[in-house]
Parts: sequence; structure tokens; C-alpha cells
Amino acid sequence: MKYQVAIIGGGPAGYTAAELAGKAGLSVVLFEKNSVGGVCLNEGCIPTKTLLYASKLYYSCVNARKYHVSADAVTCDLPKMVARKSKVVRKLVLGIKAKLAAAHVTLVNGEAFVVDKHTVRCGEETYACENLVLCTGSRTVILPIPGIDKVAYWTHREALDNKEVPQSLIIVGGGVIGMEFASFFCDLGVKVTVIEMMDEILNGIDREIAALLRAGYAKRGVDFRLGAKVTQLKQGDSGVYVCYESSGVEDCVAAERLLLSVGRRPVTEGFGLENLGLETTERGCIKVDGQLRSSVPGVYACGDLNGVSLLAHTAVREAEIAVGAILGKTDTMSYRAIPGVVYTHPEVASVGKTEEALQKEGTAYRAIKFPMTYSGRFVAENEGENGWVKVLADADNKVLGVHLLGNPASELIVLGGMLVEDGGTLDAFRRYVFPHPTVGELFRDL
Repeated sequence: MKYQVAIIGGGPAGYTAAELAGKAGLSVVLFEKNSVGGVCLNEGCIPTKTLLYASKLYYSCVNARKYHVSADAVTCDLPKMVARKSKVVRKLVLGIKAKLAAAHVTLVNGEAFVVDKHTVRCGEETYACENLVLCTGSRTVILPIPGIDKVAYWTHREALDNKEVPQSLIIVGGGVIGMEFASFFCDLGVKVTVIEMMDEILNGIDREIAALLRAGYAKRGVDFRLGAKVTQLKQGDSGVYVCYESSGVEDCVAAERLLLSVGRRPVTEGFGLENLGLETTERGCIKVDGQLRSSVPGVYACGDLNGVSLLAHTAVREAEIAVGAILGKTDTMSYRAIPGVVYTHPEVASVGKTEEALQKEGTAYRAIKFPMTYSGRFVAENEGENGWVKVLADADNKVLGVHLLGNPASELIVLGGMLVEDGGTLDAFRRYVFPHPTVGELFRDL
């Protein structure tokens, strides 16, 4: 069997590339060893957001009195929340399969192995291809912490399928995944402790915004141990003990459950990548150019495998560029305005440069910061809460970065991203008429 395009990995990059290539009239085969949709759909983006929305509703009901709404004896049914999460995932997986079928993509369920750049083997079958697109994604990093083989712990996968609300939870890792799970379990009334090796949570997010989010969760009872390196794990009768060192002092904290969330690493082994002889980066990722082409002609690497931006929406755009390159288009990938979102409660969203990055590179800038309470819509819907809009601009008022704290930051950040991507200035949005009242009209105040 010969195809014009063979794609390994059915996550956001893979299924997007397959659908686009199929719609363009190319013959396409897509290999996925698990379930189409990849980590994002099956055990990442979608399931976490489904559970986070449920926990947010529960928290809102418990705290409805501030809106003069009576909601007595509010309960949450975690097993049913998890069941609904699985239902949502199944529905979306079926939707992707339907799209692939409509684009005449051949979907092969199994472990693909690259023999050479024109040959892929899966099971007993061999598939020939003209172009090879690698979209193998990433896997959870598990650090070799002393005692890790003797304790019961969760990764994000086990946490998503857990059906019992623990009394207490330790989360090792204060990044995006760790903070989203901290938000979820905090909303359910769990005593949460976050242990982070860096001196602030959400490394890579604007530090001022990250600190504001942390302060908000600290008020809600989340215990943060920053600058803390985990040195040992111990299993006790009633839970897990996590020992750590901070500023030269050893300490331990105990909880009923432990969640490890220290990052992800691109999948580069197990599918014959070594047979291609591709040029790699210092971190072992596949080196690509602006059209996602590797050092070997006809071989492309999209998504987490190239290590540029381990985000689903980046992977989707990279897939569009790669398929365009196969079709002879000249469009190239831009990473200037890749938005990052943390779906906590409240949300955090960021795009472009942070203050820390601008300071490091010596770029002159000014920061404009104002509260979201400037928006009537925000005040009406967020009693007793505050959010922030922070914009970084150069001397010519060109927007360099936008950072938001507050709901609905995830829906608003694209407005800032448009300015960053297109080199817009602070007054770019003033000629547009925003509906009133909305939180988005805050961008007219830039």
C-alpha cells in the first residue's frame, strides 16, 4: 500500500494534518497506537477542562450567598463527574473519526515503526509513503526520587480517573498541570499542598500574574512550598510523606494522596526514529525549519516532538504549515504569539513577552496594568473578586506581551495575541466597536 502522506501519531497535530491533507486530495494513512485524539483529548486538555468546569460549578453553588442565591445542601458526585468526563471524550473522539473518514483518511490502530523515510511498518503490514509526518507527542516525566518505587502516587492520568475525594493531596510541581489539579481539588474542598522547586509557580508565565494567582489560592487554603526540592518519598499508614529541602532546611509534609506533575518530555523512542538520521536539538528533539521540515527531505515533525512549544494549539498550526509545505505553499510558522492558558479559577492567560524575558534581553518597555473591575460586566459577575490586565509595550506603543488574570482570560487572550502577532500598537483596537457590557472591551482602554 502506497500513500502520498503517512502520519505517525493521532493527536492534535496528527489528526489535523491527516484531515487537511485528505481534504486536499492526497492519499493519507494515519497511525495511532491508542485512541485518536492523543493525550490532549483522551487524558489532557479536554478531560481536565470538563472536570474543572464541574468543580467550578460546585464551588459557585457553595458560595452562591454572595449573589443572594440560596443553594443549600450542595453536593458533588465525583464518580458521575468522571463518568461525564469519559462521555465527553468518547463523543469528541467519534467526531474526529468522522472527520477523518469524510476526508478519506486511512486510520490504522497500532504501533507504527519507521523502516526508512518512505516505509512504515505496523503489525504485519508495510506501508509506502512519499512524505512522512511525525507527530508522536510527549509523555509524563517521572523523576527518580528516592522512595518513588515504594509509594502510591498519581500522574495526571490516575487523577483524572479517581472517583474518591481525598481529605488531603500533595502536588509535586506547580506548573500548568499541577495548578489546574490544585484548582480542581481545592474547589472540592480538599486540603492541597503544592511543592515547587522554583521560587514561583507557573514558570514561564509573567511572575507578577503568577504571584497574584498563588496569593488567591493561598487565601483559599492551598499551602505552597516554593524553592523546595523533593528529596524522598515515604509511604505511611495513612498516606504519603514527601520530604524536601528548602534553603538548606529539611522538612516533610504528609497527605492522603500524592500527585506528581513535573512536566512532559517528547516521545522520541520506540517507533524507529533512529533509522531516519534526523538532526536534533540540544534537548534531543527533532530540529525543524519554518515549514516544519526536518533535515531529511520529505520528513516533517509537528507538535511536541520538535520541542518548540508543547501545546495542542501550536501543534494544530504546525500541522497546517506542514501540510501546506507538502502542497507547495510558502506559509511559514510564527511563534511570536502562541497563547498560554492556565484553566484555574480564575483563569490565567499569557501571550508574547514577559517582563522577565524583556529584562533578560535588554529590551526597553513599559508596563500598563489595570484591574478587570474597570469592566462593568466583570464586576457584575465576580462579586468580591478582582482580575488584572497587564500589557507590555515599547517606546512606539507596539504591544510586546499581554498577560491576564481573571475570567474569561482564555477567551480574551487571542485579542492580545492579534496585536503581538501583527505588531499592533496600543490604540489598534480603539477603532473597533466592542459590545457593551463585555470584559473584552477592556482592550479599548489600552
